[in-house]
Amino acid sequence: MRPLLFSLALLATCSFAPAQVKTQDEPTNAAEAAAKKAAEDKAVDEKYQAWKATLPADQQAWETVLEQNLGNGFYLPLHKKEKVLGRSNAWDFVQDDPKLPRVLLIGDSISRGYTLDTRKVLAGKANVHRAPENCGPTANGLKKIDIWLGDGKWDVIHFNFGIHDRKTPAAEYEQRLEALIARMKQTGAKLIWATTTPVPPDTKEGPEQVTQIAEKNAIALKVMQKHGIAINDLHAFLLPQLEGIANPKDVHFNGKGYALMGQQVGRSVEAALK
Repeated sequence: MRPLLFSLALLATCSFAPAQVKTQDEPTNAAEAAAKKAAEDKAVDEKYQAWKATLPADQQAWETVLEQNLGNGFYLPLHKKEKVLGRSNAWDFVQDDPKLPRVLLIGDSISRGYTLDTRKVLAGKANVHRAPENCGPTANGLKKIDIWLGDGKWDVIHFNFGIHDRKTPAAEYEQRLEALIARMKQTGAKLIWATTTPVPPDTKEGPEQVTQIAEKNAIALKVMQKHGIAINDLHAFLLPQLEGIANPKDVHFNGKGYALMGQQVGRSVEAALK
């Protein structure tokens, strides 16, 4: 009898075990997950396009530039979501105060990170714009510089190319910087070069990346000194205080880090405007 009772007890336990129930919105495979994301992206885009249609012509034109340059992989979807939610970001349309000088920030995702903080520092002192994308390496700069400069009426251009160029051959990096400087000088703006920010030694590429950044900063400093271009040494500014402001194992920074950079960039721009 005991084996029978044990079997019945086991059967009863199994029969009443709670089954895993799929929720209505939970995808069960990659295809469903992709379809769900596509539907979400479509909904956001529809709201974004409806919002864009309410804007004045000059603001609509700026949003079109962003749509053409931010890329569909990360930055454009993020920008659309932020605009739908009514959030400010680095690519906000800047309504110029004609009494104030115009400043352009050119740089990668780190530049994007300190854009809003730079605008806070320079509020009432300058109209602070930024290039309509993550500018990436110098190779991309040569392709897109005319788009970034727009009408070219700039008083100050603060720029950097570095992390994305860490594996670019030294001679090519120098040549590309020379070409970009020549084009930016045509605007008549005062130029400020920002050294490439330090990276923690525990990043994916480790000490090699630290060495590559140092090499590119040395090359860029030589080029900038040759042309008499002002230097905003973000690398030297951040290095002693890297702990606590750099993301772990990453080249990016936390909010405190970007706030510090925004203040430093603001000071460098103010100095150029005097």
